[in-house]
Amino acid sequence: MSTPLVVAATVVAVALAVLGVLSTVLRRRIGSAHLAAAGLLELLLVVQGVVATVELAGGHRPTELATFVAYLGSVVLLPVAGVLWARTEPTRWAGTVLGVAALTVAVMLWRLLDLWGVTGG
Repeated sequence: MSTPLVVAATVVAVALAVLGVLSTVLRRRIGSAHLAAAGLLELLLVVQGVVATVELAGGHRPTELATFVAYLGSVVLLPVAGVLWARTEPTRWAGTVLGVAALTVAVMLWRLLDLWGVTGG
């Protein structure tokens, strides 16, 4: 796991959450800015997933490996699910859906980093 990538993804996730709340307050559906931020977040998460997978293949093993792998898979899929749900939401709450997904990603990333730091040995 790369701490700089976690920080960068967290910043993007929080920015996406703010965009989502702003669109809800303004009673607007999500737009291209939301999709661009979600795309950037997804790119950072995929890169983080590749980095973690390479390190796992290299022999680094967190104590709770199953939990780590489950979190890693889930955190990569969460922005996609959030965007798909938000795009089908016909009300102003689409931004909130995306914001909640983004904040969940931020929390999960720091939990992943915490799990990564605890190695069996």
